[in-house]
Amino acid sequence: MSHRTTGRGRALAGGALALAATLALAGCEGSGPGADEAAKKPDLKVTGAYIPEPTMDDMAAGFLTVTNKGGAADTLTSATSDVAGSVTLHSTKGGAMKEEKSFGVPAGGELRFVSGGNHLMLEKLKRKPKRGEKVAMTLHFRTSDPITIEVPVKEATYSPGEDGGADASHDTHMSHASHAPGASITPGTPGTSNTPHMSHKSHKSH
Repeated sequence: MSHRTTGRGRALAGGALALAATLALAGCEGSGPGADEAAKKPDLKVTGAYIPEPTMDDMAAGFLTVTNKGGAADTLTSATSDVAGSVTLHSTKGGAMKEEKSFGVPAGGELRFVSGGNHLMLEKLKRKPKRGEKVAMTLHFRTSDPITIEVPVKEATYSPGEDGGADASHDTHMSHASHAPGASITPGTPGTSNTPHMSHKSHKSH
């Protein structure tokens, strides 16, 4: 028995074919070489940055979190700020501080600079940051473009748990343009001054 195809049937069949073609095209676009390449790159964001108002005239501490949502790791190689002669990277283990050349930012993970742990030191301050203002700082990475953030200056006893931390804007990108050996410095803990305490009378960078 022969069947006659109605106009409505032809229209439905045509619509189904068009939908299938659209879905196939979308699938190709989402899984092409470009998507794979993007998934293999770091995707960095900086949040929670702050500087406790320093008690010293020549140095201040900085804290922040670098989150990497990308599929590839990156490395923080240095930091700079317009208010400091230099910004150095430091780790803290067992109460002892050590200057580091770089810190890794794992794929799908984060790098945290926190009170009592890894931290940034703004040294040879050109001016003393005051509570309520924002300090520009640029983070330089091995793979990703530099990220410039505006870091708020908090009270010396500030703890991020009080308000969940302050987000740092990283919309502005810039093009690429310490402590004495053996110094023992212990960053503060929440509820106390976050400004690292120097056990040495003098402080100089390498």
